[in-house]
Amino acid sequence: MAKTNPFQFLQEVRNEANKVTWPSRRETLITTGLVLLMVLMSSLFFLFTDTVIRWGLALILGAR
Repeated sequence: MAKTNPFQFLQEVRNEANKVTWPSRRETLITTGLVLLMVLMSSLFFLFTDTVIRWGLALILGAR
């Protein structure tokens, strides 16, 4: 593998970083909102599932 000097490496890194398409502020906010919504929905689903399982086990085992 050929070695490159640090200056050339940094130039290549800068050139590659310029090729990246960054999301707009609006896209970032929408995506963040959707992620938070999915986290909320998942937590409510698992809370409900855990409650049902706990209730079922208490019913089966006769515990209160």
